[in-house]
Amino acid sequence: MGNVILGLLLIAPQSFYDLIKGFEAGVALFYSASSGSIRRALDGLLARGLIEVASVEAGGRGRKVYRVTDAGRAEFRAWMTGEPAGPDLETAALSRLYFLGLLDPAERAPVLRGVTARIEADLARLAALDRHLDTLNVPERHRDIAAHQRAALDYGIASHRFMLDWFRERADRYGPLDR
Repeated sequence: MGNVILGLLLIAPQSFYDLIKGFEAGVALFYSASSGSIRRALDGLLARGLIEVASVEAGGRGRKVYRVTDAGRAEFRAWMTGEPAGPDLETAALSRLYFLGLLDPAERAPVLRGVTARIEADLARLAALDRHLDTLNVPERHRDIAAHQRAALDYGIASHRFMLDWFRERADRYGPLDR
C-alpha cells in the first residue's frame, strides 16, 4: 500500500483525507484499503523518510499535506521497475499500470514486460496443476466437489490468459515484446 500512496502523492501533494478520496475515486478499482490502513501506511512512509509534511493548514484541524521526498521517489521507481511480487498478481499488475504514466516513456515497456513475464510464470504453474489433476483418480464421493474446484482452476487459467493477451497488446504499443 505504501507504493500506491507514493504514486498518489507523486501525482500531487495531498492530505490524509485527499488520499482516502483518491483511493475511493480510482485506486479502489484494484486495491481496497480502509482509512486505518491508509493512516498506518502514511505513518510508516513518514517514519522511513519517504514522505514529508509539505504544509500544515492554519485552523482548528491543522490539516497536513504530504509530499514525496527524493528517497520516496527512488523507492517508488524501484517498485515500479522491479519484478511484480506478492500473491495477488492482478493487484500487482494493475497498480503498476495505474501509475505507469509517472515513469519516463522509455521505462514503460520494461515494466510491462515484467508484468507479462509474471503472468506467463503464474499461467505456467496453473497449466501444470491442470495437467497434474488430469492424472488423478478422484473417488466418486468427491467428484462433485472436484468438478467445482476444477471450474475455479479453469477460471484462473482463463483469467490469466486474458490478462496476458491484454498486457501484451498494451506493451506492443511501446514496441513488440520478445515472446
